[in-house]
Amino acid sequence: MTSHFFEQIKDELQKGPTEANHPFRYFTFATVGLDQVARLRTVVLRKVSKDLTLTFFTDKRSKKITHIKENKKVSLLFYNPAKMLQLKIEGIATYKDDEGTKAQFWSTITPAAKKAYTTSMAPGSALTNPQNLEFLNDENHFCTVEIIPFKMEYLQLAQPNHIRVRFSRTETHWEGEFIVP
Repeated sequence: MTSHFFEQIKDELQKGPTEANHPFRYFTFATVGLDQVARLRTVVLRKVSKDLTLTFFTDKRSKKITHIKENKKVSLLFYNPAKMLQLKIEGIATYKDDEGTKAQFWSTITPAAKKAYTTSMAPGSALTNPQNLEFLNDENHFCTVEIIPFKMEYLQLAQPNHIRVRFSRTETHWEGEFIVP
């Protein structure tokens, strides 16, 4: 009975990286490092595989990567305001900065976007004047982050009743159950 909602999740996620104006293109990514403080930021969904592994790009010097090294469990939050649909995902994150992965994705990025991965200073570093930011010519700090979901919560805000469904990944498939909104 929950399979319809699971199919809707898959459909919405698949549209995120392929449709420029889809609300799931941008999502909130949360990590918790050793300091035990939740850190949230908006990232761009770049790929969703058939098994629902989600991929985004980042600078390998960023705090996101530090936190993933300290604690691989992450949370994601998507929201589609037109459909009043919220999707929360919990998963395990890994990052890849090997040459094969870089080659696969680097060519898909515009030259202007590539510049973000070539700053001489790490993201979050103090900067006296943003106009004086220096960029590297022959080096970049590009990497990908992949999240393998193990739990998803679908929340459809609707009248007369909201619908909330929790999906948990087992070894072979996803199991869904309705929960109180």
